[in-house]
Amino acid sequence: MLAAAYEELDRDSFAALTLDRLARRSGVHVSTIRRRWRTVEGVVVDLLAERSSTLPTPDTGDFRRDLSELTQAIADFNNTMRNRNLMQGLIAAAAHDPRVEDILRTAFVRRTEEVTLIVRNAVERGDIPEATDAWEVIATLGAPLYYRVLILRGAIDERLVQTTVETTYQAARAGVFVREAG
Repeated sequence: MLAAAYEELDRDSFAALTLDRLARRSGVHVSTIRRRWRTVEGVVVDLLAERSSTLPTPDTGDFRRDLSELTQAIADFNNTMRNRNLMQGLIAAAAHDPRVEDILRTAFVRRTEEVTLIVRNAVERGDIPEATDAWEVIATLGAPLYYRVLILRGAIDERLVQTTVETTYQAARAGVFVREAG
């Protein structure tokens, strides 16, 4: 079913995705889809969970390179039309469906927590200050990318990847993300 949804998103937008189209593409009866996922959003949420888990968490031993590899992976993921359709559709669905909103938030929180390893490793190596807020570093890294994809509805180009990495890297090294004690 998830493969069928992914193929459909390559052909058309999230808005055009229906349970009937998924049933035709997958060969599964629509009532079976409804029983398992209830809605198109349910299928697509599972698809996002599956696809986002394929993004690596780099651990090269070099903070700048780890940020660069992570940023490039996010760009590559979001620069394919089907993944962009997936993300844009889920954001739209979350605006009117609290269940989708919760699932989407949980997926992003989980993924952000996973990749904070990059920052924690950099702190351990002494590359950045000890009290650096790993969550804020990753949030800052992702913000311009998702702004481009979800607000401007455009692709992430190489210049955006480079400036995002360098800005986040320099800010972290300068202590911009250090949490105040107390």
